[in-house]
Amino acid sequence: MDETTIQSKATPKDFFLWAGAMLSLYISIYSLVTLLFSYIEYAFPDPVIAYYSDPYSGTIRFAMASLIVLFPTYVILMQIIRKGSIADPSRQTIWVRRWALYLILFVAGASLAGDLIALLNTFLGGEITMRFVLKVAVVFLVAGGFFLHFLADLRGYWLTNPGRSKMVAYGALIVVLATIVGGFFIIGSPMSARQYQADEQKTQDLSSIQWQVIDYWQAKQKLPAAISDLNNPLSGFTVPTDKETGAAYGYEATGATSFKLCATFNKSSRGLPSQAVVAPKPMGVMDDNWQHGEGKQCFDRTIDPERYPPYNKN
Repeated sequence: MDETTIQSKATPKDFFLWAGAMLSLYISIYSLVTLLFSYIEYAFPDPVIAYYSDPYSGTIRFAMASLIVLFPTYVILMQIIRKGSIADPSRQTIWVRRWALYLILFVAGASLAGDLIALLNTFLGGEITMRFVLKVAVVFLVAGGFFLHFLADLRGYWLTNPGRSKMVAYGALIVVLATIVGGFFIIGSPMSARQYQADEQKTQDLSSIQWQVIDYWQAKQKLPAAISDLNNPLSGFTVPTDKETGAAYGYEATGATSFKLCATFNKSSRGLPSQAVVAPKPMGVMDDNWQHGEGKQCFDRTIDPERYPPYNKN
């Protein structure tokens, strides 16, 4: 059978079935690895990264959504393709199938090679950590598993052993489901995620109020008597309120240069329990730690006149 005859067997339906299956597969693999990496980072956190941000919710949420939608899509498309191959064995030789399988083998093989290079390079540099070893193991197992699976598919193994094909499919489904379920233990339910978002908005509002208090003190060398004193029609600043409840944030001057801000939170801060989840600030900026517990929380602040000298008056 020559190349022209083989290529003529491929139809637009074959092309789009395989294209859809491969696209779904690649994104599913990427999402699976991303989720597993996130779990490793959650179990073995990097203090430097965790100190500046919460690295879990956004990445995990998107990867979970991708897996939930695209992995079943891949399974359904491959079932359609396999049924067509059983009904018409000549579908096994169409060019689009061979190109798709060889591309998968190439990508998986390149991932394995790159994984081994990274492992050896890090080992020789003496920087092996548990985080790194586990991530290498994830890439090796995922890429190696898909390489062996599709190598067997290229040789027609699964068509002649449909029982084992189903076992592998069920095993992959269990792994994916377990990985997705694991994400809910980190980001929580959709309602919990909404509460965290509301709490994040509250810390942003408090940070904005804090800088307005500092600016007020630098301009007048005294703290505002009430939080409403910060409203400034000229600059356009209006003191924010809790968008979830509509309540005003708590403010009280506790000294000549000290004050406190209060808000009611739905959840405790996420991130490392021993470190604050804060945003990076320029040198010389007052402590901006908004790590908080659940319920009403107050944050004591003290202005350092050396860091925040009064504005010069001409």
